Amino acid sequence: MTMSKKAKMTIEKEFKLAEVDPRIYSSFIEHLGRAVYGGIYDPGHPSADEHGFRQDVASMIGEIGVPMIRYPGGNFVSGYNWEDGVGPVADRPRRLELAWRTTEPNEVGTNEFIRWAKGIRSDVMMAVNLGTRGVDAARNLLEYCNHPSGSYYSDLRRSHGFEEPHGIKTWCLGNEMDGPWQIGQKTATEYGRLASETAKAMRLVDPSIELVACGSSFRSMPTYAEWEATVLDYTYEQVDYLSLHTYYGNAENDTANYLAKSLDMDLFIKEIVAVCDCIKAKKRSKKTMYLSFDEWNVWFHTLESDKQIDPWQVAPAQLEDQYTFEDALMVGSMLITLLNNADRVKIACLAQLVNVIAPIMTVSGGLAWRQSIFYPYMHTSLYGRGTVLHPIVSSPLYDSKDYTDVPLLDSSVVYNEENEELVIFAVNKSLEDMLLLECDIRGFEGYRVIQHTVLENADVKAVNTVAQQATVTPHDRGDAKAVDGHLTASLSKLSWNVIRLQRA
Repeated sequence: MTMSKKAKMTIEKEFKLAEVDPRIYSSFIEHLGRAVYGGIYDPGHPSADEHGFRQDVASMIGEIGVPMIRYPGGNFVSGYNWEDGVGPVADRPRRLELAWRTTEPNEVGTNEFIRWAKGIRSDVMMAVNLGTRGVDAARNLLEYCNHPSGSYYSDLRRSHGFEEPHGIKTWCLGNEMDGPWQIGQKTATEYGRLASETAKAMRLVDPSIELVACGSSFRSMPTYAEWEATVLDYTYEQVDYLSLHTYYGNAENDTANYLAKSLDMDLFIKEIVAVCDCIKAKKRSKKTMYLSFDEWNVWFHTLESDKQIDPWQVAPAQLEDQYTFEDALMVGSMLITLLNNADRVKIACLAQLVNVIAPIMTVSGGLAWRQSIFYPYMHTSLYGRGTVLHPIVSSPLYDSKDYTDVPLLDSSVVYNEENEELVIFAVNKSLEDMLLLECDIRGFEGYRVIQHTVLENADVKAVNTVAQQATVTPHDRGDAKAVDGHLTASLSKLSWNVIRLQRA
């Protein structure tokens, strides 16, 4: 018989943490696996538009409302010559792609991707190659994308059929440059110097851009924190954001420990904030460094099977993790963690968007479907707009293999003053017990519950497939209710909950 435990929350309008930057709900598409070819781009598909891009996939992305998409990598960018992907497609070279050991046909490049992104109302976060290339290629790509006309690269863009500049505002200075797996890996000093000089040149071309410097690839990297400090020593006044990347998994099949890993993500953010603020103090700077968590997700299911893929194929099925119900809970907790650090995390990219460790899957030439992780991502993007509040929370705790004092209740609260809407996102991490949530909302007089959405499943390993697409889907049968400034809700064991209130 399912028992119940109790958690309490006090929510006040004045307990404000930060405004949510909508870019916290961004994503990522790399030239990797079937993310582009067979994913967003599939010219033979019945739904393909005149440019070969799948409209059924675009429609699913539209359901989420993805404000920005990082492109073209990822590890891919560290060996990418952007010139290979512009101009007449028939003239473009086929290249050996060394990051993932595939063949890149270059049918889709900068212009095609930007046109597609604009069509789905997403901005593009462009990455430049600081692995095999450097200052020159970066400033030339920026000129190609953003300069109106009258220069070599801007006129080259116009000759390729794109008269107006693309106006790309957010640029990544390389990718995971601390990683030994990276083509052109750098030491922190080498990268810091290169990033600083690249930033300087790019800002001369277009002073309006924002720049993201590479932080550590993982919190477990041997140069962690020291890398950030050194890189920021060189780039602090030149860049606007420092990147963080992390992936979590449940290879040990320990659900309680797995769901506790959101604590690691929170610690990662707070440690990097501390490093940023240390360099700020050291430089006596008035500028605050913000964070771009531009790769995050669950990724572990295909780590072994992907090693068996034959090299030099075009768009083989790589990193096609099939996400379980418990993975959706983990993604929900990671989204909650990002929201609860919205004062410093301004950009975050779920990696990735289609087919490659993704919420959306496709059969090339066939159907598309939503994985379990699609739903918490969609819910937060749709309803997590406004001001993140800082509630006072009391929750039962548990210990797992690697973590102590893990709250059973993982929650974030967003207040949209303009829409007079209050939204509570909550994960009950208990494997056994329902959690009774009691909230003091006396500061929100006249607010009533309009929706209590729940994602739950008796089988933590349940998945959605092309044949059974609705195995893990949310329902609106939650029992949250608000009476006289007091909200109560039953959070079923192992569940993702979205409780929406509006002023009557």
